[in-house]
Amino acid sequence: MPRPLAEWLAYQEHVHPRSIELGLERVRGVWLRMGAPSPARKVITVGGTNGKGSTVALLEAMAQGAGLHTGAFTSPHLLDYNERVRIDGMDADDAALVASFERIEAARGETPLTYFEYGTLAALWLFREAALDLQVLEVGLGGRLDAVNLVDADAALITNIGLDHTDWLGPDRESIGYEKAGVLRADRPAVCADPQPPASVIRRAAELGIALQLVGQDYDFSASAGRWNWRGGKQQWTDLPMPGLRGAAQLRNAAGVLAVIDALQPLLPVPEAAIRAALPALSLPGRFQRIGDVILDVGHNAEAAAVLADNLRAELVKGRVLLVMGMLADKPAEAYAQALVPCVHEFFAAGLSSARG
Repeated sequence: MPRPLAEWLAYQEHVHPRSIELGLERVRGVWLRMGAPSPARKVITVGGTNGKGSTVALLEAMAQGAGLHTGAFTSPHLLDYNERVRIDGMDADDAALVASFERIEAARGETPLTYFEYGTLAALWLFREAALDLQVLEVGLGGRLDAVNLVDADAALITNIGLDHTDWLGPDRESIGYEKAGVLRADRPAVCADPQPPASVIRRAAELGIALQLVGQDYDFSASAGRWNWRGGKQQWTDLPMPGLRGAAQLRNAAGVLAVIDALQPLLPVPEAAIRAALPALSLPGRFQRIGDVILDVGHNAEAAAVLADNLRAELVKGRVLLVMGMLADKPAEAYAQALVPCVHEFFAAGLSSARG
């Protein structure tokens, strides 16, 4: 009888002595022994510090609206592990994930894999089995040495670059930018939605001979009266509905998505109707999610706090605003809380059961 999904996940937490181990050598070896599952007809890789989840969701929705057989791999999950692997908008079921883990285990031998590496290989295996038109892959950590970078993407999108995971990626934006730029590939379209990209990203694109699409230079957008316009080198879309997720950062993410859609149009056509339908429908659990008078937000770095503060200032709140915050010990809790001080009346610190809490 197959091992249940919950047992597989508990097992994976102890296969590797560390929860994070960057590098492609181990996971590539297993991937090759699995037969190097062929990617979809087209692959888009999304990296960056913030905004990856909503960017993936929007790309996925637009592709599905165009009738494309689409898969998406994201992390982490909010409630159920199955959320990490979606095919045509549906979470992978337990049986499919268990079957993929059994395939990985048969190929692994003595090679230790991390929890995230198991998940990445499972997604690639399931996407191969589904014979997709498009797979959208979200980088887990960094880019250059992340397991997602096994696959040569047909287009890469870097959302933004901020200070997060500095113990792994380096102490400043230049170091982190170098890691994020590892997902770029020569002769493949690439977009950077950060309005002030580090020189390391520009330099890596130049080394690869990529005409990196930069916001404010190669494409741009403007908003007025609840609508917005996008223009690129050849294409423009006007009077677009706002993204369902609010805030200036989400509009910038959406503009980056349109830059990728525009770059791939000759190879992966997405009609304007699919773009217009996907934008207002965009939603993501835990991203400024409203449940009655409660707002839930999973942001955990200073840049995310600034976005949350902007969104709170735009709210018309009657009464007091209370902040309940729990955060991992390796996150900038003080800077995060400081950004929200002007927006709240009272603060409550919540402990976390995690060893990193």
